Amino acid sequence: MATAEKNAAIAEMADKLRTSSAAVLTEYRGLTVAQLAELRNNLRGNATYSVVKNTLAERAAKEAGVESAFEGQLVGPNAIVFVEGDPVEAAKGLRDFAKDNPLLVIKGGLLDGNPLTPEDIEKLAKLESREVLLGKLAGAMKAKLTQAAYLFNAPLSQTARVVDALRAKVEEQGPVSTDAAADTEEPAAADASTETTPEGGDEA
Repeated sequence: MATAEKNAAIAEMADKLRTSSAAVLTEYRGLTVAQLAELRNNLRGNATYSVVKNTLAERAAKEAGVESAFEGQLVGPNAIVFVEGDPVEAAKGLRDFAKDNPLLVIKGGLLDGNPLTPEDIEKLAKLESREVLLGKLAGAMKAKLTQAAYLFNAPLSQTARVVDALRAKVEEQGPVSTDAAADTEEPAAADASTETTPEGGDEA
């Protein structure tokens, strides 16, 4: 490879190491072309699986400032998983593939610029995916909003039911007559105006 091509490859790899949400170094010794194609297909949508030259990868890691993530690991036939999507999903894909294809060796990697050990990547694979967590969060928020809506609407509903009941009662009994109201008030007024004189007494 010419020097210009090497420099371009190093720059491209360094840029991927800087911009990817995560990167995982793997050794694929003994895997067939068909198996590697299967792995790439499993990672599609979340990551890309790129075979790398060790010397170029070492220089790219140094240029990106993450050389400690691959220190002492760049020996043998290696490939780097550059994660563009959910790191948890990519870790799950690698773990599941490695279970069926033990020749794939997960050596380490980095997450948001921080080094990861193979054990860290295994733990990452056991976490719930971003979609699952967002789904749970949305469900919890929906439940809270439903409860809040019920609390806000309940008093209004009760008020509406009372108003409807009063309206129905008025319609059933009919409007109250002003004459009837006057008739009921007159006796009381008359009683109030009547004076009692002493028995056998004369009016002045």
